[in-house]
Amino acid sequence: MEFKHVSVLYEQSIRALRVKNDGIYVDGTLGGGGHSFGILSSAKNCRLIGIDQDREAIAAAGKRLLPFGERVTFVNDNFCRIKNILSEQNIEEIDGAVLDLGVSSYQLDNASRGFSYMQDAALDMRMNPDGAVTAGDILNSYSEEELTRIFFEYGEEKWSKRIAEFIVLERGKKPVETTGELVEIIKAAIPKKARMEGGHPAKRVFQAIRIEVNGELKILEQSIRDFCDVLRPGARLAVITFHSLEDRLVKNTFKSLAEGCICPKEFPVCVCGHKPSVKIITRKPILPDKDEIDSNSRSKSAKLRVIEKL
Repeated sequence: MEFKHVSVLYEQSIRALRVKNDGIYVDGTLGGGGHSFGILSSAKNCRLIGIDQDREAIAAAGKRLLPFGERVTFVNDNFCRIKNILSEQNIEEIDGAVLDLGVSSYQLDNASRGFSYMQDAALDMRMNPDGAVTAGDILNSYSEEELTRIFFEYGEEKWSKRIAEFIVLERGKKPVETTGELVEIIKAAIPKKARMEGGHPAKRVFQAIRIEVNGELKILEQSIRDFCDVLRPGARLAVITFHSLEDRLVKNTFKSLAEGCICPKEFPVCVCGHKPSVKIITRKPILPDKDEIDSNSRSKSAKLRVIEKL
């Protein structure tokens, strides 16, 4: 299928980066190349490093960004390796970066990738198709306690224990192999009255499994710190999140990077010598407006936060 992905908070992100001529920028989540196109269109001769662990995204972005020629370098990798990636490109510092976290519209809409609870497919959910562990591996090998933990921690699912019990019971008869099978197990585990509340009953569990498969939260804090290390003074990092777990982690990491003295409050004078490395540009996150939400419902939960290197 054609790679389609609408870049959320597009104009706000590009504005926040303050793209300049001859600058070097990183799009750590290239996707279809939307934010990258905006960066490259904003200033003459700026260079872009586009990173994505999905080969199909690299191919799609390559077509979209073809007019920019050698100003673009494509890297099929995970943004958590940003320091290594820049070193391999002989780049020491960059003038800005954007991270559009989560799953792309293409990955959701492509049934064969197994991300969607709306389409029946093999339980995959790997953002990197070459990744070692699939959603099916997790569902059929994790203990009941481990499944309960990831459903609760990564999906904030209050029926985590009951859903895990039902999964273990069903896989005892035969392996759970498709998204459709998983949805039916979740529906059976959640009481009917609870299923009527909120959105789709499988949404939180699918989010939790996807996060576990791809290690999304495990790499995020250190990745932000690594991006901060390679920013030039005055350069900015823009991060777009789509659920509360991501946003809370980004917010707290930004706050930590912006802190000065970290001595205990009872100390009369500072002895730690700790200095802030960034300033927070967005005290409150930037949200999509009504027009964007109306035209792209998946933007509804998006939040943009921005820091600037001191």
